[in-house]
Amino acid sequence: MKLSASSHSFALSSLLLFSLLSISSALHADVITDWNITARDIVVDSKLVTPPANRAVAIVHTSVYEAVNSITQEYPPSDLELNATEDASVDAAVASAAYTSLMALIPQQKPAIEKAYTAALKRVANGNAKQAGITVGKKAAQAILAERANDGANSIEKYRPYTQPGHYVPTVIPAVPQWPNRKPWLLSSASQFRPGPPPALDSKQWARDFNEVKELGAIDSAKRSKEQTEIAKFWEATLPPIYHGVVHSIATQAGRSTTRNARLFALVTQASDDALIAVFDGKYYYGFWRPITAIRNADADDNSETVRDPNWKPYIPTPMHPEYPCAHCVVAATVGVILEAEMGGEPMPLLTTISATANGVSRSWESVDKFVQEVSSARIYDGVHYRTSAEVGTAMGIKIGNNAVRNF
Repeated sequence: MKLSASSHSFALSSLLLFSLLSISSALHADVITDWNITARDIVVDSKLVTPPANRAVAIVHTSVYEAVNSITQEYPPSDLELNATEDASVDAAVASAAYTSLMALIPQQKPAIEKAYTAALKRVANGNAKQAGITVGKKAAQAILAERANDGANSIEKYRPYTQPGHYVPTVIPAVPQWPNRKPWLLSSASQFRPGPPPALDSKQWARDFNEVKELGAIDSAKRSKEQTEIAKFWEATLPPIYHGVVHSIATQAGRSTTRNARLFALVTQASDDALIAVFDGKYYYGFWRPITAIRNADADDNSETVRDPNWKPYIPTPMHPEYPCAHCVVAATVGVILEAEMGGEPMPLLTTISATANGVSRSWESVDKFVQEVSSARIYDGVHYRTSAEVGTAMGIKIGNNAVRNF
């Protein structure tokens, strides 16, 4: 995947957006895309932060794919012994796999999960096929849950705040410091694609990065354009729905099988989870400072081209974890590589998604390159990342995406 320097996007009113999405859903939705929306909404409502949320949807979609493919056998089978029969109901299997995994992962959302499950099963005719589908879905979910039970996500975090005796430092523990110790899905290790270090503080590259984000990413920036501000607000969202919306642009195309969509979402969610494992490995390995810290302490970086601003604030709140590399950039590029592989050289449909942090407006891109490039630029407009971090994050994501396509 080669990245272009420009992006094309537009926004729709919320009313028009939801009307269009409703029409599209009625024409092309299947049980996979329906359950994707249900599962990700439940995950969001549970208030999970972004890394655990991505882990949860990866487990759900992997369970769903294993159940569906064991029935249809459209792709080579895994090592799971599900003993599905070809007459088992695919719709019942999907519902059962999603239900079983969600109930195990987010039991506090039981009413919403049970409501969705009951409604889904009502749409399946009673009989042996329905029961067989329920059984294989449950077995698939239980197998994946068992496989991921000791992946390190629930290990006790042991982050040690850096300080000097007697000196105050902020007392909030940063996000998921245990994530680099997790077992990936498709990577050989969390550090497989760990990049080199961020720029040296006395370098021209650091001065470029510093001054760009200082100018464009400030909360009161006079240089950031109206469109750049809209982009910044749009990509403040980090939870799974903002990327899954892009995946729906392909999954809702006519002629796709249920199994193919199940596989696509399993691949995207596993790779996205891996991307976050890998990027947090880099973040905690290097521990590089955020713009708000660097700009307020520029007199300490030994670079004559950076000037301290003691009052500088970013456009959005700074995420509570180290800066380098850019996580949004890693995930966007990872997803982009998978979507390009999924299309196999065929024309890419218009990629569209909505943002919960931008009042539900839509943005669209004519290519993966333009989508990925916008995400990279957005984090600079947000005031939370540097240009080098975005470029390095994108390069990491391309490697992670290609690795996922090869090894899924």
